[in-house]
Amino acid sequence: MSLPADFLTAVRQLMPAERLFDDPLSTLAFGTDASFYRLIPKLVARVESETEVIALLRLASRHQVPVTFRAAGTSLSGQAISDSVLIVLGDHWNAREVLDGGQRIRLQPGVIGAAANALLAPLQRKIGPDPASINAAKIGGIVANNSSGMCCGTAQNSYHTLSGMRMLLADGTLLDTEQPATVSTFRQSHAALLEQLAQLGQQTRANTELAERIRHKYRLKNTTGLSLNALVDFDDPLDILTHLMVGSEGTLGFISSVTYHTVAEHPHKASALLVFSDVETCCRAVPILKQQPVAAVELLDRRSLRSVENMPGMPGWVRELSAGACALLIESRAPSAALLTEQIAQTMAAVAHFEREKQVDFSTDPVVYNQLWKIRKETFPAVGAVRATGSTVIIEDVTFPVEKLAEGVNRLIQLFDKHGYAEAIIFGHALEGNLHFVFTQGFDSETEKARYEAFMQDVAQLVAAEFGGALKGEHGTGRNMAPFVELEWGSDAYQLMWAIKRLLDPQGILNPNVVLSEDPQIHLKHFKPLPAANPIIDKCIECGFCEPVCPSNGLTLTPRQRIVIWRDIQARKRAGVDTRELEANFQYQGIDSCAATGLCSQRCPVGINTGDLVRELRAEQAQHQGRARWLAEHFASVLKGTRLTLALANGVQRLLGAPRLQTVSSGLRKLSRQRLPQWTPAMPQPVKWVEPTPTATTSKPKVVYLPACVSRTMGPALTNGEQVSLLDKTRALLEKAGFEVVFPLALDNLCCGQPFASKGYPEQAESKREELLGALLQASAQGRYPIYCDTSPCTLKLLQNPADKRLDIYDPVRFIREHLLERLDFQPVDTAVAVHVTCSTQHLGEADALIAIARRCSTQVVIPEGIHCCGFAGDKGFTLPQLNAHSLRTLKDAVQFCEVGISTSRTCEIGLSSHSGIDYQGLVYLVDQVTRPMSIAKM
Repeated sequence: MSLPADFLTAVRQLMPAERLFDDPLSTLAFGTDASFYRLIPKLVARVESETEVIALLRLASRHQVPVTFRAAGTSLSGQAISDSVLIVLGDHWNAREVLDGGQRIRLQPGVIGAAANALLAPLQRKIGPDPASINAAKIGGIVANNSSGMCCGTAQNSYHTLSGMRMLLADGTLLDTEQPATVSTFRQSHAALLEQLAQLGQQTRANTELAERIRHKYRLKNTTGLSLNALVDFDDPLDILTHLMVGSEGTLGFISSVTYHTVAEHPHKASALLVFSDVETCCRAVPILKQQPVAAVELLDRRSLRSVENMPGMPGWVRELSAGACALLIESRAPSAALLTEQIAQTMAAVAHFEREKQVDFSTDPVVYNQLWKIRKETFPAVGAVRATGSTVIIEDVTFPVEKLAEGVNRLIQLFDKHGYAEAIIFGHALEGNLHFVFTQGFDSETEKARYEAFMQDVAQLVAAEFGGALKGEHGTGRNMAPFVELEWGSDAYQLMWAIKRLLDPQGILNPNVVLSEDPQIHLKHFKPLPAANPIIDKCIECGFCEPVCPSNGLTLTPRQRIVIWRDIQARKRAGVDTRELEANFQYQGIDSCAATGLCSQRCPVGINTGDLVRELRAEQAQHQGRARWLAEHFASVLKGTRLTLALANGVQRLLGAPRLQTVSSGLRKLSRQRLPQWTPAMPQPVKWVEPTPTATTSKPKVVYLPACVSRTMGPALTNGEQVSLLDKTRALLEKAGFEVVFPLALDNLCCGQPFASKGYPEQAESKREELLGALLQASAQGRYPIYCDTSPCTLKLLQNPADKRLDIYDPVRFIREHLLERLDFQPVDTAVAVHVTCSTQHLGEADALIAIARRCSTQVVIPEGIHCCGFAGDKGFTLPQLNAHSLRTLKDAVQFCEVGISTSRTCEIGLSSHSGIDYQGLVYLVDQVTRPMSIAKM
């Protein structure tokens, strides 16, 4: 059924067309969340203000149109999808305010959880909820799902740390519990609603059996159904209402902002792993550990340990554990090292009488505890990596009373065997009895659907009916547990939930069939297809963890959405459906506008690099093999031509001035149908190139300096306060540190191959890369000398596939870290410096080192939040400037008090300078500015 015409007309008058999506590609792209369900919305509205949400709710109410709210879409139970109107948060929901010295924090729903914690970190505070998805999940979803995690338990979730809330009800009414004026108005305008809530609370508290059942259920981790504990915990209907909103999954209203009481984030931590010979012994230790000063206790059954035992970096003893082994990963945190030592001793003494098969003692060494947590964090990806193409990975989330944990684990294992889930694993938050079990499931046949239904019925009976536990501990009810809410809670509590729903959403327009549903089969409908599309992406479960780091997120498509569309195109082709229109739209949205930097792979649980898929598709479309071959063979001529072009543009700039030239360039670009590149005032001047000649050999230590092709062609911009080229500045810095600088022969014809690879010409890319590696081998005396590459993307390219093992190739950060810190005397300046960590620096594992070097150079270092990739992507800043502009749309405000910016990629610095209002330059400029040669005595 289509949306009412009058509704659509009103919505289009309310919001600009560029934030309304109803085309087939966009609605399909937004039709998925992290769950195993799919619904295709008829309209997607990207809202940017409370006013727009109010108007949309009023229109939806008037026309009885269902709406669903979405923040990040990382929810696992199908609560962030819709076949009607999907309301998605835009950019302008990102406000945050630290209150009371960090004791409280006010957050809008678009703030990512990890960003809130980063703001609080200097105050040694954090928000209470700590879901595993905190690097992607947004506050709106965290509150609406009452998300928790490994450390927060029940005491520190959103419900228990809530200080205030600003919300919109189904009729568009605004209520801000922290503003007395709106509270007073609401008490008058909605007196009847508040009175009915008060009566529901009184009736619930008077029903002794029901009230005690509610209290019992919330002693456990429990997110099944609505938050009925609000009715027994509070008398004031306003308090009841705000706490009912927590965990309501968008079925009762829209959360416009939330104020949390924060919790302590202790700086000292240590982790240990205790392995027991059987589940029973392991679980008997849990109640004792619950009484100890521990922050987290994670249970890992033998199946989960087996799933990761052959992964790189895993200790060998994992493979040697017995068949029934069960482990507890324990973390303790404290405000001081001395107290941490006391806590560790107390904890180990408490469990000393339990016999252990293996033990890794508590350690504060990051190498040790990161390896232990790697075991825990790799379990979910391990199951995903072995699933059959076309099947999905399901992660369920149940809670047993802690005293019944051992029996619960064993009974779950029996159900895995009964229903044929041999790959299923169990892990979870043992202190709360909250277990996650992961299994793979296909939905492409009635037999598989029946197997899933039988399994879930058995799980529901086991957990809810037999053990009195919770079918959802932290993932939210969604639509996959909605049919089981009455089974878990009983008829009285279930009818109470429906009474609340009908009171606050009388027309049933808010996220129907989520949390509560009258359809007992809703959990068996609308399964998400995951058809084979390409081996690069076939393991994707569309979780959305990749989206925050994607520069095209909000402009075109995200990595998750690119995969959704490409899967659909391939499935349609196999079915004989014409896909030409969809592919034509995907060309710009999915292929052309992808930066292909691969940051998505760092956030992906199974390491998928969507950029690899895009490069493969570009290679299939590449039609200029001969031209690419000529360019590769005449690379020095190409660079010469580039310098001439830059010289011409520089001359025109001097003649016309920057504003007029920018206007002319924009006009020419439009006339050329976007074929001509966009000129900006940050456009570099040409480097005055002279092929370096061999220097006299000295007794100084030698370093081979490889200036990237961009460093050999692109000097500083005309307006830049620093006019020395990167090549000259780097050579001078290396010599200041006491090195003799050696250059490869025939340097100007050398290239790492990255420009060819990004355009879809892998053969030419590899040819140039091999040519360069050969030249570096010769220049480094067969690998005797270190090789310094001044551009991190080129370093990364050289180190891939892999590089010649005899060569030791450094990017600027690693070389400075390992060779210059000890050779130079640093005198930090009191200058505000913005740091941009390039994608390649992140891939090289040098992000923290770059920031550390910057802090050694300056007392004021700024790392702009939310800018993970600048979107310049080699030359896309010239050819697709909207990608660069979109990615850096928040940069200027973030660095407004900075005097200079640093990075490790010349092309990135062009875009950064264009959109920041300050000059960005290479890291070596800052290091050179603040250093002097170390005295001989110190060396």
